[in-house]
Amino acid sequence: MRKLTFAMNLSVDGYIAAPGGDLGWSVPSDELFQWWSDRVGMTGLALYGRKLWETMSSHWPTADQQPGATPAQVEFARRWRDMPKVVYSSTTRSVDWNTRLVTGDAVTGITRLKAGDGGSMDIAGATLAASAMRAGLIDEYVLVTHPVLVGGGTPFFTALDNWVNLSLVETRRFPDGVNMTRYETRRI
Repeated sequence: MRKLTFAMNLSVDGYIAAPGGDLGWSVPSDELFQWWSDRVGMTGLALYGRKLWETMSSHWPTADQQPGATPAQVEFARRWRDMPKVVYSSTTRSVDWNTRLVTGDAVTGITRLKAGDGGSMDIAGATLAASAMRAGLIDEYVLVTHPVLVGGGTPFFTALDNWVNLSLVETRRFPDGVNMTRYETRRI
């Protein structure tokens, strides 16, 4: 069975985006950016919701061709384009860059993907991850917590019907007071 991980930058008060979708507070250090790039390089399949897909696909496919692109940005752009992706959306009409569009039920699709063969999967996007979280499909949570309070916006966690017990498996401190904590879901 494939492992499904939900990993995102978040504020100390638990948001992945501030009001209005503002992500300016989560600009990564070089070390953190390299860590994210390495994650992308190791991901067997990335699952995106529409909003995050639109954000990522509006920038990364050509980021390596922009004037002043750093070697790290060039590497991330290449890794992102090469990484297999699935976008779950009922409104998106087409996708590109090694991506497949799925318009059906996300929980059914993710369940099928988890049961199949292949490498690890990452899920990205608050709404999509919330559906998977409520269905008990997420095996690992990676919180990259930035030292900022944004006061509202898009939450990392959704309301749940049942508790999800976790085991801490890794911590790491990055520059600028950013902390990564990785938890595995304990299946009881």
